[in-house]
Amino acid sequence: MLVGLYVRDVVLIDQIDLDLAGGLTVLTGETGAGKSILLDALGLALGARAESGLVRPGAERATVSATFAVAANHPARRLLADHGLADDEALVLRRVVPREGASRAFVNDAPVSAGLLKEIGAALVEMQGQHDQQQLLAGAGHRRLLDGFAGLEADVAAISGAFAALDRTRQILAGLADEIARATAEQDLIRHHLAELDALDPKADEEAGLAATRALLMAAEKSGEVLREATERLATVGSGLAAVRQALGRLPDAARPRFALAAQAVERAEIEATEAGREIARGMNGIDADPRRLEAVDDRLHALREAARKHRTAPAELPAVRARLRDRLEAIDQGAERLASAEAAVADARAAYRTTADRLSTARRAAAAELDRQVMRELAALMLAKAVFRTRIEALPEPDWGATGSDRITFEIATLPGAPPGPLSRIASGGELSRILLALKVALAGVGDAPTLIFDEIDAGVGGATADAVGTRLQRVAARHQVLAITHSPQVAARGATHFRIVRAEKAKAGALARIERLDPAVRREEVARMLAGARVTDEARAAADRLLGPESVPVKAAGRR
Repeated sequence: MLVGLYVRDVVLIDQIDLDLAGGLTVLTGETGAGKSILLDALGLALGARAESGLVRPGAERATVSATFAVAANHPARRLLADHGLADDEALVLRRVVPREGASRAFVNDAPVSAGLLKEIGAALVEMQGQHDQQQLLAGAGHRRLLDGFAGLEADVAAISGAFAALDRTRQILAGLADEIARATAEQDLIRHHLAELDALDPKADEEAGLAATRALLMAAEKSGEVLREATERLATVGSGLAAVRQALGRLPDAARPRFALAAQAVERAEIEATEAGREIARGMNGIDADPRRLEAVDDRLHALREAARKHRTAPAELPAVRARLRDRLEAIDQGAERLASAEAAVADARAAYRTTADRLSTARRAAAAELDRQVMRELAALMLAKAVFRTRIEALPEPDWGATGSDRITFEIATLPGAPPGPLSRIASGGELSRILLALKVALAGVGDAPTLIFDEIDAGVGGATADAVGTRLQRVAARHQVLAITHSPQVAARGATHFRIVRAEKAKAGALARIERLDPAVRREEVARMLAGARVTDEARAAADRLLGPESVPVKAAGRR
């Protein structure tokens, strides 16, 4: 709930620092005293549009801070976590509006965008008034309010899961159908390409080997001459080594040990030379200068590279392309079976969704009947006994099914006997609308995340017993929410657990300024009497105030007279 509000230099307000409590808090004051300005100031802290005209004349900037005490599991705290903001025990929203330049927004002293400030503010405070276009008027929020009223959170979670499953199977079916359609349209081309690759029968490493062979074949003649020369030289070397070996063999026995190592080296060299000759001979056998063989290698290389260009890949990838084409043909052949399986999965998911949605619709219709009954009872107490309130539930066509079910839910009202119900915002007049909104809020008192509700002159245009009924219902809502009500009605003011009065005072240097004061029982009695009597407060007005205030009232002498 809102526990503190600090306002500085906003229009008529130089500085206000309020401590607020739970229950029903009423704010009163004469017309023009600045009650609406206080709401404008709070709106700034909640992310409303900032204008330089809100800065008090003579001041450089306007500043508003709103401090909230919020439960640990409240959605506002989840927003803080989602945006990496510090989550202190108290949640402080602050806005600074300079006379020139852009405004700045802060949450727990961390700078944020005005959009995020507004999102957090909407989770904390809900404003109700005859001119407000909020979720009670907007059809988009009616489904959520009805589900909250009926306690259908688990059912909504179930339909969300069922829709996710249905959507997933539909996507799989659509993707498979597209794939099969494309493959079928290309079937002849795929078969042609596969036949070409089957005839070519490419190997993954074939191109590299062919390229090396081609290089050798192209240099075959020159390579042959060089290798023959190398063979002749080796033969000469071999003859020389043999001669050396024979010479060493003729050494006397006494000299041989000294040259044993040399003899062994010559023997090894002779063996290596012989082996080198054999290897050269083998290499020469692989070098064939036959132009027909070179032509065959060229043709094979050209065929591989042409196929690779056609399929926009490397020659080494042609076997993989061949395998993919074969898989696509197999998929076409098995397409009907796969498609039937996917269609069966969609049918199963649709049936599960339909069952869950029907169960949810049935629960919603039962809850709607109870909500209508409760709202009608409240409307009668608010002097709208002839009004007809109806929760309209329409079945959506299948393309419009969604994660919240297959229903369109709209709150409707008829204020004239015999007239068909229609949307709240179009049917009800301003005064009627304020009471309709209050009746709805009473019936939906336990629904919604916003812990603080603000009613801005929701009692406008009513008085007497109707105003008393408004006060009673605000008091009832305040049992579940913190309620702040700006009012001109003494019947409503008398219901408040806390009473503030906004006074417009004249200051020589600062001009007309607004100040706010918490009223003790004696002063509060005089304020309620003023609201009853007008400019001149009489004893009769004070007595009437005593009756409205009940045991809280004080004797006339304690309050003094004006």
